[in-house]
Amino acid sequence: MLEFFIVATRERRAHDRAERHRLIIDTARSIAESDGWDAVTTRRLADTISYSQPVLYSHFAGKDAIVAAVAVQGFAEMATRLRTARTSTDDARASVLAVAQAYAEFSAEHPAVFDAMFSAPSVLRFADETTPTPLLDAFAEIRSAVTALADGRDPELLTEVFWSAVHGQVILGRATRLRPDLTVERLTMAVRSLV
Repeated sequence: MLEFFIVATRERRAHDRAERHRLIIDTARSIAESDGWDAVTTRRLADTISYSQPVLYSHFAGKDAIVAAVAVQGFAEMATRLRTARTSTDDARASVLAVAQAYAEFSAEHPAVFDAMFSAPSVLRFADETTPTPLLDAFAEIRSAVTALADGRDPELLTEVFWSAVHGQVILGRATRLRPDLTVERLTMAVRSLV
């Protein structure tokens, strides 16, 4: 009976810890989406979720680690979104365009998460043995769409060039450097010219 109690207590503690971890990430994301990343501080997080700062530091080394956790969560969501877009049609060119549009839409709908993924200083590494699975999954969805149109070209390189073109359009669009009414036309042109 005592062993059962010990196991149950450990499971409850692990569950509570996982819930706190998730709450910290979700709260940081919510604050960033409403007020920007500069507003996300360990003090504000602690006050918002009613935990002490030492509790936050028992989960994350600091703000950069929290931002990285939000980024990983964002990549997981993006991978799902890109997969849905990629598989929405059997036409290879339409699939690539759907992926490009889904990428742009994700950026517009989740700007702070997108910033955590691509603009914030981060310990996350791309194209490395330590790359977290959600980052690999998001890239794999882009590569899967582009590979169907590689036509003998290096699919990895073509994916990187395509991703760069779409990402550049998204960043320039977010900075209001491009005309917003031509987003679809620009993405379509990128698809035609690259693949």
